[in-house]
Amino acid sequence: MKLKDRAAIVTGGSSGIGAEVCLQLAAEGAHVGVVASSDSAKAQIVVDKIEQAGGRATALVGNVADPQSVAKLVADADAALGPIDILINAAGVYGNTPIGDTEEALIDHLVDINLKGSFRMINALAPGMKDRRRGKIVNFSSVNAYIGVEAQSLYGACKAGIDIMTRSMARELAPYDVNINSIAPGATKTPMNEPLRTLPELKDVLHAFESNTPSNTAFSDPAEIARMVVFLASDDARPMHGSSVLMDEGLAAGI
Repeated sequence: MKLKDRAAIVTGGSSGIGAEVCLQLAAEGAHVGVVASSDSAKAQIVVDKIEQAGGRATALVGNVADPQSVAKLVADADAALGPIDILINAAGVYGNTPIGDTEEALIDHLVDINLKGSFRMINALAPGMKDRRRGKIVNFSSVNAYIGVEAQSLYGACKAGIDIMTRSMARELAPYDVNINSIAPGATKTPMNEPLRTLPELKDVLHAFESNTPSNTAFSDPAEIARMVVFLASDDARPMHGSSVLMDEGLAAGI
């Protein structure tokens, strides 16, 4: 078990890729703090699955867009799990931001969660990792950080910001034996894109997307992304500092 007795916290852990990450971290021996943004019942569903499989997990609540909520989350996590060894910043939101037709509230929402939220969590937890001279941090970027997507400029900018933040922070954290890296998934089979995958009225959009994806799998399985998270959170990734791992089915490779 690669992560035996390590304490891990996963924002966005109640659904999608984050939930799968929680399951796999626990399967490798970590005590996992499953974080939902507002409803602990959602986190508890993932906790129950982990405990049924013989693992250890705790349901937590924290809105990464709110500094006070982050402070409470970190305090609750420390009380429940002890010093945090692993931080996975999987909380994220998606939205189109067409030029000239984007409300200020959506601008703030995307930046507060996708970019500032990850910074807040690292800002709160990395000092303790530095003091203990151990820690693993995994951020979530996106293929949108590598290719421009029409009407998704702000989402892409936030994810590109995650990548440069990860590299810059690696310069600060590597001397203390703390690893920070990021993963950039492409389309992944999650509830967020279920309408695109299932609604008949979107079949033409789906076909166009599949045609632009070089591999034979247009939507990656969340379990595949989670396995990379486990690797980056383990000692196997010791030499990796500031890397971004692109897992996009070849979408950004070219045309």
